[in-house]
Amino acid sequence: MASILYLSLLMVFLSLSEAQPPDQPTMSALRTALTGPDWPPTGDVSDYCSWRGIKCDSSQSVIELDLSRRGLQGNLSSISGLALLRVLDLSFNSFVGSIPGSIESLSALEILDFSSNKFEGPIIPGLGRLSGLKSLNLSYNFLTGRIPDEMKSIEGLEELQLSGNNLSGSIPLWVGNLIQLKVFSAYENRLLGSIPRNLGSLSPLQVLNLHSNQLVGPIPGSIFFSGRLEILILTLNELNGSIPDSIGNCRGLSNVRIGNNRLTGPVPEAIGKVSGLTYFEADNNRLSGGVSLGFARCMNLTLLNLASNQLSGIVPPELGWLKNLQELIISDNGLTGEIPMLLLTCKSLNKLDLSNNRFNGSLPRGLCNGTRLQFLLLNGNSLTGEVPPEIGNCGRLLQLQLGGNYLTGLIPPDVGRLKNLQIALNLSFNGFKGPIPRDLGKLDKLVSLDVSNNQLTGSIPAELKGMLSLIEVNFSNNLLMGPIPIFGPFQKSLSSSFLGNKGLCGYPLNQSCDGSYGVEENHHKVSYKIVLAVIGSGLTVFMAVMVVVVLFMVRERQEMAAKAAAAAEGNEISNAPLVVVGNVFVENLKQAIDLESAVKASLKDSNKVGSGTFSTTYKAVMPSGLVLSVKQLKSIDRTVVHYQNKMVRELERLGNLCHENLMRPIGYVIYEDVALLLHHHMQNGTLFRLLHESSKLNFEPDWPRRLSIAVGIAEGLAFLHHVAIIHLDISSCNVFLDAGFKPLIGEIEVAKLLDPSKGTASISAVAGSFGYIPPEYAYTMQVTAPGNVYSYGVVLLEILTSRPPVDEAFGEGIDLVKWVHGASGRGETPEQIMDSRLSTVSFAWRRQMLGVLKVAMSCTETTPAKRPKMKKVVEMLLEAK
Repeated sequence: MASILYLSLLMVFLSLSEAQPPDQPTMSALRTALTGPDWPPTGDVSDYCSWRGIKCDSSQSVIELDLSRRGLQGNLSSISGLALLRVLDLSFNSFVGSIPGSIESLSALEILDFSSNKFEGPIIPGLGRLSGLKSLNLSYNFLTGRIPDEMKSIEGLEELQLSGNNLSGSIPLWVGNLIQLKVFSAYENRLLGSIPRNLGSLSPLQVLNLHSNQLVGPIPGSIFFSGRLEILILTLNELNGSIPDSIGNCRGLSNVRIGNNRLTGPVPEAIGKVSGLTYFEADNNRLSGGVSLGFARCMNLTLLNLASNQLSGIVPPELGWLKNLQELIISDNGLTGEIPMLLLTCKSLNKLDLSNNRFNGSLPRGLCNGTRLQFLLLNGNSLTGEVPPEIGNCGRLLQLQLGGNYLTGLIPPDVGRLKNLQIALNLSFNGFKGPIPRDLGKLDKLVSLDVSNNQLTGSIPAELKGMLSLIEVNFSNNLLMGPIPIFGPFQKSLSSSFLGNKGLCGYPLNQSCDGSYGVEENHHKVSYKIVLAVIGSGLTVFMAVMVVVVLFMVRERQEMAAKAAAAAEGNEISNAPLVVVGNVFVENLKQAIDLESAVKASLKDSNKVGSGTFSTTYKAVMPSGLVLSVKQLKSIDRTVVHYQNKMVRELERLGNLCHENLMRPIGYVIYEDVALLLHHHMQNGTLFRLLHESSKLNFEPDWPRRLSIAVGIAEGLAFLHHVAIIHLDISSCNVFLDAGFKPLIGEIEVAKLLDPSKGTASISAVAGSFGYIPPEYAYTMQVTAPGNVYSYGVVLLEILTSRPPVDEAFGEGIDLVKWVHGASGRGETPEQIMDSRLSTVSFAWRRQMLGVLKVAMSCTETTPAKRPKMKKVVEMLLEAK
């Protein structure tokens, strides 16, 4: 009897064991204790091994818990029950408070990642009990205090990442005793003291990143002993001493950034042994000697920045062997000699900055043999002779700085062939003579022009009005004469931009132009007031006659066009819908816009140019020849008629919105139950077209243009939020580009005209375009400012990657945002997800793109509260720029 009872109890025990997997109580507790957009998981808690991010062993014990990027917060104390847990990744969530002490009991843990949360307070000493830990990442939290000495017991640690906190104190000596350490990253803290002298002497160190701290002392030679170092970043500290010769041990060292310190001595010749070197930045130090000839043997070198040091001697011509060199920046030193011709044979050279040295000789005629040269900065040297006409061959230049030299002769008109010149043309403080070339007026993208402090003569050419992008000018201290042309950028400049020219007159100078210029004898002088009065009267009569003639011609053409259309289309006119109401807001366009023609254009599918969530767009050619974009709003019942007065008021209000990055309506037409909005036609189409159809349009990838577009969209959206307008459909298809590729946000009217609560739009459509919809819209169905920020972040990712928001190549259920945010999990670097046609052109472009990528990542955070406001987005973009 006893044996039967025993067997029965055993069977009950076994059945209970089978019914409840070992970690079910813990996972049940976590399910309750955590909150997030897609948490808790659906389904039975006993099936926790099938939850996303959970990996179990054969006994259904949880061994991996990856809940990264889930917007989670809550209590983690119950996690201590996962006795066999080896991987715990809670990165990119919203956990707050101190690091939970329950972590200390996870003795099997090998990988712990708490990065990008809001943990605060000190690093708990109990982490030292996790003796089997191989990777620890606590970066980007609000941690304070010192790195605890108790962690020295984690002897098998391979990766220690503590960056982006407020840690203080010195780097403990025991970090140098970690014999397996490959990655040590503690940048952007407040660490003091020196780098441990034994760091790397016992370990296969591959990455050392300690930038932006307050470290002092030398760079220890031990970090190069193993020969495995690949990345060394120590910028923005107070390190001193020389660069160790042992750097030559690391042939695979690709990235050295040690700028903004107090390093002295020469760059060792041993640098030539570092065959994998790609970036070398040591600017803003106190390095001396010459530019090391060793760099000429680093055939993979892409960027060399030795600016703002105490270098002397000549630039080795052998640097011209570096066929991959894109940026050479050696400004603000004491370098002498001529510009090496061999250097100009570097076909990949994008930026050459030799400014503020003592270079002499003349400008080489083969200055632009490097066909990719975009930045040429030679100002502040002792260059002599004339600017060769071959300067016009530098067709890709964005910036040309030749100021502060001893250049003479005429400014060659060939400078006018530099059609891509945008940032600056600086020819100041030289000895140029003769007139300002009229050809400069062809530089319609140029922002800054400085020809001051020369001996230029003649007048300021009226052709300079062709410089449509000009913002800053300086013509001061020359021998110029005559009236300053009436041109916006000139009128907005300070008078100091024109001072020092005795013959100049007009605004913004206080000298009037009443006198007659160019007339030598007094008896030939005629009062300009009389001449102007006669000419003015004649012009008035002539213009009046011409206006009458033109009006008759326009009227006649309209009548002929109407007759021709009636003959060709039969009874179409008589059958055309009756216009209920319509108006044109822009006074000088009222004569050029025919409302009935706009209606008829919207009735033909052949005129359709696009269809969005809320509207269909047609191209309409007016009888006057003006081309319009006609947008037909989509509605689901007769609400256009019911709310006609409200719509008209809102349209007129929107037509008065003043911001250069908004596509405002210029008029409207309402017939039957249809509303048509009239806009200027944008000849460059949409941003989507530029990004994803550029090969068909023969547009070369251009990062400065894309960045300018990104900033413009952000500024327009920030303005909308400022005036309390939330856009319903931010996407690259709703960003239009004018003739100068200035972005204009379209469909701003929709937010005020299609009100879901009144039936004027489908509630299911309000979320916007597929791929741009914020994750929270799935359950709130409310359009918000943070939702706009998310959609804008998707547009930024499009600009950076040249990929559409939804693509089968990403994988099932993966959109652009998830694909980008998942890059690190796939083992991909940020550089690998950006458009390589842009990121590999120059280091400056790559640096800006990485900055913009950070902005895009913050905009597309899963949690709305973590996204920045659009005003802040604009600031961050301008910082990246």
